[in-house]
Formats: sequence, structure tokens, C-alpha cells
Amino acid sequence: MQNLTIDAQRLWDTLMETAEVGGTAKGGIKRLTLTDLDREIRDWFKAECESLGCTVVVDEVGNMFATRPGKRADVAPIAIGSHLDTQPTGGKFDGVLGVLGGLEVMRTLHALNYETNAPLMLVNWTNEEGSRFAPAMLGSGVYAGVFDTAFADSREDRQGVTFKEAIEAIGYRGPEKPGAVKFSAMLELHIEQGPILEAEGKTIGVVQGVQGMRWYEVTLTGREAHTGSTPMRLRKNALVGAARLVERIDAIAHEHAPDAVGTVGLLEVTPNSRNVIPGQVFFAVDFRHPQDAVLAAMEAKLGAAIAEVADALGLEAEHVKVWDSPPVKFDPGLIAAVRSGAEKAGFPHRDIISGAGHDAAYTARVAPTTMVFVPCEGGLSHNEAESTSFEECAAGAQVLLNALLEYDARFA
Repeated sequence: MQNLTIDAQRLWDTLMETAEVGGTAKGGIKRLTLTDLDREIRDWFKAECESLGCTVVVDEVGNMFATRPGKRADVAPIAIGSHLDTQPTGGKFDGVLGVLGGLEVMRTLHALNYETNAPLMLVNWTNEEGSRFAPAMLGSGVYAGVFDTAFADSREDRQGVTFKEAIEAIGYRGPEKPGAVKFSAMLELHIEQGPILEAEGKTIGVVQGVQGMRWYEVTLTGREAHTGSTPMRLRKNALVGAARLVERIDAIAHEHAPDAVGTVGLLEVTPNSRNVIPGQVFFAVDFRHPQDAVLAAMEAKLGAAIAEVADALGLEAEHVKVWDSPPVKFDPGLIAAVRSGAEKAGFPHRDIISGAGHDAAYTARVAPTTMVFVPCEGGLSHNEAESTSFEECAAGAQVLLNALLEYDARFA
């Protein structure tokens, strides 16, 4: 087989160039899904793919599919890719590396006029982060049949703008029905978003699957009143209730250590005035664990804690589960291709479970899927200081190419 090598400098330059779209003063990216900045990077992505001879189609929830023909038109494409949307304080590599690493694979094959057996497809999934519209992985979830388009359209951001309004505003409501654009397999390159690879001196993570995740939204309602004239015994302070629950949620995760995690990362206080007792608090809860049974136990304890705290403080409480992503096991054949790809390139590697959610968790429901991880400095992600080296980005893209070609050989 021809020895194909990606252009590491070209990949790095592209990462740095596109980081300017939504770039922040602290060196990160704020490129929320379905904003004007998202439209700008989508337009760039489409133009770059078309310059390589790819056909780009978009589905009803904005997922973008760029297809390069192969020798066999009777075989569904092998897909690679990730997402271009970011957190409000996102870094340069989360999701972006998977799309631009995939683009570098396409550029390498195009430059050498190398024709694969199966067609290839580069994908940009919509709203992977879930930072604007909950739940996360919405575009791939609709693609995989976990959600429908009507559900996606109804999602609202915290300003009351719906997904439907936002996608139409940027012109990325495509004509294709979600799921109609088929692929035979999916490989997603991503930073680890954790400290394991760096700590063990491994360049490549061969991802075995994704742990389960559940998200909840909680609203506590008390009574707004003057801070100076309302005795402590007569208060219904929603923020006190939220504070107690934040601590209880942390304790629930500790009870199921070492594999469980639990976080309150979003909290909104109303009316948010220094001399008004908070009358209402909204907050979000994120529970994760590799086993569904443990997540169910954590969920039960959350419900009991909410009821207990609300009753003690005289608050009204509502909570709803907005996302339930079960644990996922990836395809053994693709896992073997990634392991082989790392060995051929001479990179130290280890098997790993993803602690973060990824679009691959949903594509695994409809096609063989796995992921390739590279380290990130200090395990830091969802932070403007997120950092991955030139060499690690290049290694990830090279293993992606190697694994892709090995899997493609079955279609000869």
C-alpha cells in the first residue's frame, strides 16, 4: 500500500486560521451553534470541501456532509468528522480537530490523486456542545433517530430563540431528511478532554466506548422579598435551596466514586438583585457513569434530595430530565483499525473510555463507529486555555488516515 503522510504544517495552519472565527482575547473560541460566526465557519468549510471535488449536502438540522467519490459507487461512504461549534469559553481543538483533521485527510488524498475503494465523507455535526440548545449532540441525535426534527426545532436558548428560528436565520436549513445521507462507518478524531494520555505518555487513545450521561434541569421557586425587612424565619429563599442541592449533587457523585461524576455548571438567579431575596433559581445537573444502573441510582437520589430540600425551605420544585445518553460500546473492527494505525505510525497508545459525550455515541447506533483520541495539556478542555501540540494534532490525523485506509481495504 502507498505510504500516505498528512501535511502536519498545513493542518496546524488551518487550525490557527479558523480559530480566528470567533477567536477570544484569551486565545480560545466562542462560536456558538447557529450564530453568525457558525454560519461563517460553515461557509468556509463548504468552500474548502468543494475545492477538493467533494459534493456537499446539508440536512434539515444543519448537519453537513461532504462526499469524495471512491472506486465503488455501490458502497456507502466511510465517514470522518466531528463538530465546529464551541462552548462559550471554548478552546481551539475540541471538535474542531476532528473536522480539520478529517479535512487534512481529504487534502492529502486529493493532492496525491489517491482513490479509495469506498467513497469518503467528511461531516460537520450541528450543536454537539449543547451550550446554546440542550441537549448536546442534537444534530447527530436527530440523524440517528434519537430525536426528531420537530424536537430539535422546539429547543430554545436562554434568550428564548428557538433552534428553528436560529437555523433559518443563518440559512443552514438543508433539504435532506436527517438519516437519509448514509455512511458505512464513522471515525471521529478528538482531543481526550481528560488527563490520562498525557499522564501515561501515550500519544493515541484507542477509544472503546463512551460512558453514560444524564442531564437535568431544576427550578426552585420561593418568594421574592426585601432583604432588610424580612426576618430569616419567614423567608423562602430559592438560592439557599439551590446551594444545598449543589452540595448534595456533589455528594451523590462522591458516593459512587471513583467512576461517577456530578456537576452543576449552569445556575441562574432571579431577580438577581443585591437587596432582594432570590425568588427563583434555575440550574442544570450533569451526571455521568459507565453503567446505566449506577446512573439510575444517582437519579433517584437526586429526586429525593430535591424533594427534601424544597420541603424543608417551603419551596416549590420542578425538575426534568432533558437528556439520557446510555453507555456506548464501539465497533471491534474499527477499534482494531485504529490500533493498527497507531502501531504503523509508531505512536504509543492505550485503550480508553471516553468520559465526554461525542457525536460518535449516536452514530454508533446506526453504523460501525469508533474514535481516535490525542492528549490535551493538563487534561483541560471547555476552557480557552485548552491546548494540544503541533505533534499531537499531526499524530491524530495520521492515525485517522491510517485507520481509514485499513478499513477501506475491506471494500477492495
